[in-house]
Amino acid sequence: MRFEFASATRIVFGEGCAQQAVEIARTFGARILLVCGRDPRRAGFLVDALGQSGVAVALCSVHGEPTIEFVRQAVAEHAAFQPRAVVAIGGGSVLDAGKAISALLANAGDVLRYLEVIGEGQALPNPALPVVAIPTTAGTGSEVTRNAVLGSAEHGVKASLRSPGMLPAVALVDPRLTLDLPAPLTASTGLDALTQVLEPYVCARANPLTDLYCEEGMRQVARWLRKAVTDGQDLPARTGMALASLLGGLALANAGLGVVHAFAAPVGGAFPAPHGAVCAAILPHGLRANLEALRRSDAAHPMLARFTRMAALLTGIDAAQPEQGIAWVEGLVKDLGIPGLARYGVTEQHLPPLAEKALRTSSMKANPVLLDVPTMLAILRASL
Repeated sequence: MRFEFASATRIVFGEGCAQQAVEIARTFGARILLVCGRDPRRAGFLVDALGQSGVAVALCSVHGEPTIEFVRQAVAEHAAFQPRAVVAIGGGSVLDAGKAISALLANAGDVLRYLEVIGEGQALPNPALPVVAIPTTAGTGSEVTRNAVLGSAEHGVKASLRSPGMLPAVALVDPRLTLDLPAPLTASTGLDALTQVLEPYVCARANPLTDLYCEEGMRQVARWLRKAVTDGQDLPARTGMALASLLGGLALANAGLGVVHAFAAPVGGAFPAPHGAVCAAILPHGLRANLEALRRSDAAHPMLARFTRMAALLTGIDAAQPEQGIAWVEGLVKDLGIPGLARYGVTEQHLPPLAEKALRTSSMKANPVLLDVPTMLAILRASL
């Protein structure tokens, strides 16, 4: 047995902890780049408080999922400001943007020099600027991961900028910041959180530490996701989902993912589809394909016991079989109104190139079993 584990230097979880952001940011210096979402007013309390504390603030607003070009422009715009740290407050896209910008502000050269798959994939020579990551959704777990996913319109894919030096300095996970999240977004991000505790659990690089996070994450999603979607003001439900998201981030950053996220990269890069919704549409079909392929390869494959354990945790039935667990996931996706990939314009003719691109992604390297092109195509067809 051999593994390693790395995460944000400091994790603070609980109601109201976002208020610590100003005190923490000040420890890094007198110039802070604040990365926020489409509506900067949501980060207004931080802008005001930082200003009152004598910190100079530059604002960077992220509209949608970050792209290579956006990061280039943001770095060029804010390099002269010379921020000492980055505070990123928002959903996974904002946190990824903040981490990517912090990395490129500290390292010379174009982003493609360091980007996986479509770039040169060189290691970052220097650690990124310190990042204080404050999630306002419960799904990606980006506050504790070492990568930033960036879209490339030119290549029609999303790829990761990845380095241990990109792990946030501080993650502030405040469930209250998710209370006003609309139900559809709560559903799609919540299912992303589910995907990120399921795939690391049944991936080829699972380890005893990530298993603990995944199992507890499954319990939290099974208990709280429906309630969080039904009543967004249910603070215990929001807290449970914020915890599940954090646990998923810790797991995926230290174990890996699999076929679902392998597809999410090319689909999200080529179509206007939210990451969480893509993962949700593919999740039950990816799980089923992996289960069947494992059984074909070895009827006594040790990974099959994990599918059985997963089923018990999700359904609450000790004797549940893997098929029952997958059916539970499929029912949840349906009940929460997640559309198929066809809603975003994916058609039969798009499937072969999407399957080929998915097979080349870094996520596929951790899939528990080798899948062939026909199986990959079958997963996509079922997800339409």
